[in-house]
Amino acid sequence: MHCTKVIQDGNCFDAKVLSLSTEKILAKFQNAVSTQASLSLGAGYATSASAPHTLLNGFKNLLAASIASDFSFPQAEAFLSAAKNAPAAGAATATAAEAAAPVEEEKKEEPEDVDMGNLFGGDDEDDY
Repeated sequence: MHCTKVIQDGNCFDAKVLSLSTEKILAKFQNAVSTQASLSLGAGYATSASAPHTLLNGFKNLLAASIASDFSFPQAEAFLSAAKNAPAAGAATATAAEAAAPVEEEKKEEPEDVDMGNLFGGDDEDDY
């Protein structure tokens, strides 16, 4: 027997809807969880999907208050020390990349003479 159509609740579907792979099901589920987390964060309603985001936002607020008030706690110190070291590494690689790159002179663009295509009747002023 070969199935060509599926009928459910009065709706008729192709048989392709039955051939869902595990990857497609997981992708649809992850999309639904992401949507639920976004909706619950926007509504201010705590769910298990929005809890990690809420905790992370709380930590960001504590970190900002720590920086502004010079009050510190161990996690803030670890984050600040990592942040202080990160730009130095990025700047060193950027400087090395700039030194290796050939220097190109910038060309100044000259303004173009725009032809309006006889928009106002031509260049002859004696026609009026």
